[in-house]
Amino acid sequence: MKEFEFGIKVPTLSEEGVRGSIFVSQILQYIHDAQDTYKTIWVSDHLMPWVKGPGGDADALECWTMMTYLAGIFKDLTIGSAVLCNSFRNPTLLAKMAATFNALTDGRLVLGIGAGWSEVEYKGYGYDFPSAPQRIGQLAEAVQIIKRMWTEDEVHFKGRYFNVRGARCYPRPDPRPPIMIGGSGEQLMLRVVARYADWWNTHATTPEMVKHKMDVLRDHCSKVGRDFDSIKTTLEGFVAIAETEEEVKRISSRGRRAHFAGTPEQVLDQVTSYIDLGVEHFLLRFLDQPRKDGAKLFAEKVIQQIT
Repeated sequence: MKEFEFGIKVPTLSEEGVRGSIFVSQILQYIHDAQDTYKTIWVSDHLMPWVKGPGGDADALECWTMMTYLAGIFKDLTIGSAVLCNSFRNPTLLAKMAATFNALTDGRLVLGIGAGWSEVEYKGYGYDFPSAPQRIGQLAEAVQIIKRMWTEDEVHFKGRYFNVRGARCYPRPDPRPPIMIGGSGEQLMLRVVARYADWWNTHATTPEMVKHKMDVLRDHCSKVGRDFDSIKTTLEGFVAIAETEEEVKRISSRGRRAHFAGTPEQVLDQVTSYIDLGVEHFLLRFLDQPRKDGAKLFAEKVIQQIT
């Protein structure tokens, strides 16, 4: 069995009307209380809410700025993006940002990146919103550029979407941050994962679905001569955990479907089913945040039982 770890995903969009310094304080206290058990902290990349009406005016913290801030406070934790929208940042600049972040944090970065999906955010901030195949093609080129920026003296790249003419990136990151590609589309996205990802992040909602996606990725890896086991499989999911099923139902009533829902014994069985498939890292968002009960109960009754 492969080794496995657990990380916490913190919100960048405020909820329940919480704003400003109160929202930031909630996040910091949450991480402070969890840092002895969870190995990684994950930050999502949203510039604004993608809904109108209630919640549409929520505070939204920018991902990279937040990651940098958290890395300076929590000096023993690895910080990851889950996941960056490739369209928001030019890949040469992103490679430079990541190299600088890595140098300042002694290699505590996981660069999670995806093709982007929220048309509302794209248009709201003035970005073109091309088709999904185009966005995935842009992602494939971007990851190639980032890797070359980290390993070559001078990068020249002429692609369909990006042109680079002599870019240099010093200091080079050492060690090189793993690149985690998020997405599960079987025809295009998993092909990109097979070719370029160090880690793969999926949101598939059942063990059966995860197994199917892994089988598809394994097939893509075989076609490009890549060892499937060289890619670390990660699962991002919501958690609703409590001592009683009645409390679980109350937590779950927020409207998000939880990957892991139930009493500690039930959640332990659910987590184990994914571990048995080969999932190596769990990115967990507890539905009772900013309360700390769920993360604490999961640490005591689930993590301690299987590590």
